[in-house]
Amino acid sequence: MPSLANPSRPRINPAVATFSLLLALNFLNYIDRYILPGEQPLIQHQFNASDQQMGALTTAFFLTYMIVAPLSGWLGDWFRRKPLIVVGAILWSLATFSSGFAHTYWTLFIRRAVVGVGEATFGIYAPAVLADFYPDRERNRILSIFYLAIPVGAALGYLSGGELGSHFGWPAPFLICAVPGIAVALLYIPFGHEPVRGASDRDRPTRTLSIDQFIEQFLGLLTNPAFLTSTFGMAQIVFALGGISAWVPTFLHRQCGLSVANSGLVVGGITAIDGIAGTIVGGWIAQRWQRKDHRALYFVSFWSAALALPFGVLVFFGPRVTIIPALFLAEFFIFLNTGPLNAAIVNSVGAAVRATAISLELFCIHLVGDTFSPQIIGAVSDRTNLSIGLGVTLVSLAIASLILWYGARFAPPLTDPAA
Repeated sequence: MPSLANPSRPRINPAVATFSLLLALNFLNYIDRYILPGEQPLIQHQFNASDQQMGALTTAFFLTYMIVAPLSGWLGDWFRRKPLIVVGAILWSLATFSSGFAHTYWTLFIRRAVVGVGEATFGIYAPAVLADFYPDRERNRILSIFYLAIPVGAALGYLSGGELGSHFGWPAPFLICAVPGIAVALLYIPFGHEPVRGASDRDRPTRTLSIDQFIEQFLGLLTNPAFLTSTFGMAQIVFALGGISAWVPTFLHRQCGLSVANSGLVVGGITAIDGIAGTIVGGWIAQRWQRKDHRALYFVSFWSAALALPFGVLVFFGPRVTIIPALFLAEFFIFLNTGPLNAAIVNSVGAAVRATAISLELFCIHLVGDTFSPQIIGAVSDRTNLSIGLGVTLVSLAIASLILWYGARFAPPLTDPAA
């Protein structure tokens, strides 16, 4: 009797299915993250909060993100990452939903902090899972696509916050935008895959490390110059980007006289266009450049920070007519580093401690990056003005460019022959 099974039935490629779901989760992750700055003036008015207090809401998110990251990384190197990804996505979505029911400033503060707990799992495991599916020469391309979710998600977060908040009240964006995250997390259960750890690495681990071996490799991260320079170069870029993303809609509202809705529309539009274009262009340049020079990921990231710097000066200190065009150019150049710098970090470490390395990287970039930059900018703004507060980010871009230029000498060679 012939089998009823159809052997020719096409199967979904596990790498493609998992990548698609992780991309969707990353997209929703950044929507939820950027709702707050998109409607910040509305929330500030609701709770009669100072600029420093508003900056502290973002600090709350990143502080818990930073604290939870090391534990998440350890879990990801010792246990299956699939259930951890699902639980993290559901947790951050529920915390976002509950933010819409906050009735006091401190209630909102705590709920934004819980969002950071959920995101501290997904943000660590997704790059490690993708690195197990794709070899080092492909990671720049894959991560460039994966991190396109940052500008697109951020743009929709700004738009959702500004438009929905202005028309339906500030709680509406939190309530509406949280639901898709839960849905995609549930889809990950049947369709997401757990790749073999290190499957795409030349030196694939044959067994789980012992505690002593794990500690030895972890301590090796602290003396790995490729990992350290790429991490702290990114930390300085993240300091700038975190401060800018938290405060630029409010800056346009105050400096250019735009409404809250229009500020979100302008910043969202610029972020979407620049983020897509900058991430694609940066990834494309790095992909071609590294055929000739294994240091390309660092050099593209260096130019990203260096070229954004002068346009940032025009945004914060130039005449009003230059603010929006200069913002457009500054964001474009900042986004050039998205894929290359994340690929540089992933390539600088071995598979056995990759999730831990990413968690340590996230801890560092948030500790000296965007955990405190929005609150620092708010504190400076309270004492001077928002232009001077945002000017702090220009110093961090200059430092980033120096670190990345220096770090290029430590870039590890690529393992596979050039295509």
